[in-house]
Amino acid sequence: MAPMTRSRAYGGLVSELTVRYYAQRASAGLIITEGTQPSVIGQGYLDTPGLHSAEQVAAWRKVTDAVHAEGGRIFVQIMHGGRVGHPVLYPDGALPMAPSAIASGERLYTPDGMLEHPTPREMTLDDIERTIDDHVASAHNAVEAGFDGVELHGANGYLIHQFLADGANLRTDGYGGPAENRIRFAVELVRAVGDAIGFHRLGIRLSPGNTANGITESDPAELYTTLARALAAYDLAYVHVMETGSRAVAPLIRAEWPGVLILNPHPSPPDAPVTPDAGARDLTEGLADAISLARYWLANPDLPARVRAGGPYNEADPATFYGGDHRGYTDYSTASESGHSPS
Repeated sequence: MAPMTRSRAYGGLVSELTVRYYAQRASAGLIITEGTQPSVIGQGYLDTPGLHSAEQVAAWRKVTDAVHAEGGRIFVQIMHGGRVGHPVLYPDGALPMAPSAIASGERLYTPDGMLEHPTPREMTLDDIERTIDDHVASAHNAVEAGFDGVELHGANGYLIHQFLADGANLRTDGYGGPAENRIRFAVELVRAVGDAIGFHRLGIRLSPGNTANGITESDPAELYTTLARALAAYDLAYVHVMETGSRAVAPLIRAEWPGVLILNPHPSPPDAPVTPDAGARDLTEGLADAISLARYWLANPDLPARVRAGGPYNEADPATFYGGDHRGYTDYSTASESGHSPS
């Protein structure tokens, strides 16, 4: 089950509704949670959960206990928004921070209207060190909360991706310039978090060529080949590749990365959800060891049974993707509840 932000963590805390949502989907080979901020300044959107306080750890513990009681496994995705943030999200009204002082060009949704992302503050070396420490502390919290592991969010235009992408990273120190330097932050994070909780509990998500949140990459083939080669030095649980419009880079990562590769295949057409059949083809062809799906899991809590039966599948309702209550969250029916009986 791929990570999916649902914006229902009011006050930064997951709720009993969240417990039910993930427990319903415990038949996934692995659940990867929604993006979860490692610090206050790491928050990028309204009503997303954190994992940097004792209260948040206790709330997540209810989720992991429920998933484990159903026989499931669950990793938390640690996501720092970087420049994808806004002063209204932070108690002190601080600017978001990023590798370079370049605005995303995107906007933050609020109930009072859309707000332009401001130009972020360029991170100092002390900021970088502190941010790595925040990720390590959050990973320790994840273990305390009962998670089976952690996925670092290096995709979709958030902080790690901002360091990787030469359109967002114009630094002239050891964290900017050639690909070897731009991967440094990601590799240092991997090493620090892996040393803290064990590399077998750690994965990372990447999205080569993804233009989300204003990202541009002039050299995705070189960049991700270089990164995969560097990650090969660490015995990670997996590398998770999200394809966005092209198959050019995933095979290059596969060639350089010797461990488990999870693939979130690129959809065709681009705005359609990836189907289980498409994922099965990628497994058969050896491009990946596992396939992650998003919308199909959102709408089908019993997805493995439906896949085995060849469907039918519930359709996800985009109007309820973000925010709200149980509707479009925990009220999707299983096949048996709908009068079907997958075998």
